[in-house]
Amino acid sequence: MEYGKKVWVFPDAELPPEGVDLIPGHESVIITNTGDKEATVKFTLFFEDKDPVSFEAKVGAKRVRCLRSNRKCDFGKYTAKFGEQYAIMLESDVPIVAQYGRAEPRAVNFYTTPGYCE
Repeated sequence: MEYGKKVWVFPDAELPPEGVDLIPGHESVIITNTGDKEATVKFTLFFEDKDPVSFEAKVGAKRVRCLRSNRKCDFGKYTAKFGEQYAIMLESDVPIVAQYGRAEPRAVNFYTTPGYCE
């Protein structure tokens, strides 16, 4: 059975500093594909002061994938910069479940949030 939606929006993305404590600072988008077909997910990043940029990622059938915004192997040339405010929109060709997570070393906590989906 397939679960999820094809469009997800996370309006509050910001890469925290790396930190030195037990929880290293990072942010990620976690995507679960419960279906029988590989998902092609288009990421569009929206910024305060520049034009949006887009790239694609694949998530295998019946798989989960965690994409970190500061790793080139995940976000390519669009890796996040520390302190830059932006938003993330995902558009998938099959239903997926998506979540945004941030480990915030300035307050030593980790939180996740489901995005707006349709």
